[in-house]
Formats: sequence, C-alpha cells, structure tokens
Amino acid sequence: MNKHYMLEVGENKMAMDVRNIREEVVQLHAHICSGLADPNRILIIYNLVDGPKNVNDLAAALELSQPTVSRHLKVLRDRGIVHATRDGQSVYYTLTDRRIIKALDLLRLVMVESLQKQALLFSQTIEKKPL
Repeated sequence: MNKHYMLEVGENKMAMDVRNIREEVVQLHAHICSGLADPNRILIIYNLVDGPKNVNDLAAALELSQPTVSRHLKVLRDRGIVHATRDGQSVYYTLTDRRIIKALDLLRLVMVESLQKQALLFSQTIEKKPL
C-alpha cells in the first residue's frame, strides 16, 4: 500500500503518492531552493517587489558590486524566479511570480516563531538553575 501526503493549494486539497512528492521535492530543490540558497538573492527578490529594476539600481540598493548582482540575477533568471526585459541598453528585472514573496514571508515567520520558542525555553532553563 502506498503512503499518501495531502497537498494544499489554496482551497484545494489533493492526495499525492510518496513517489510523486519525492520527484516534486527534487524539482523544487533544483529549481527554487537552490535559487534561494544565497541571502543576497533573497534580498534581490525583496528589492524587486516594488517593480522593475536594473542591475545598477539593485547594486546600489544592496551595496553590492555590479558583477556580484549580475551573477545572482543570472541564477535567479535561470531558475525562472526573475524575468529580464531589455529597454534600450538597459536590462530591467522583475519577479516572474509575486507569490515567491509570500513564500519567503511565510518562511521568515516560521523562523521568527522558532527563535521565539527557543528563547522561551532558554529563559525557562535559566530560571530553573540554582544559584
């Protein structure tokens, strides 16, 4: 008997076979997670939330060199996270799908709540130690 996991997408729920989810997770890691593996790429994504920017705009906003930002943008473009549009001699970058911001915000919330729990456990441990 195959084990199933529930996948929730908005209001829709569907059962997925473990083999299917394994393939999907491998693809998720290869296409999305590897693109988010560097903090500077996440900062680039957040900087694009307000609209298109060129590499020099991003470099100035993030205080990074233009070659560094260009290298990160290539990774994000190759993963389909950002889209490049040429306007004369400039190339402007936009988010391919704004839901990436919601996903990053959700991950940040999970991290914050985890850190809060750890801090609470630490403070409770300190309070219990005898002097």
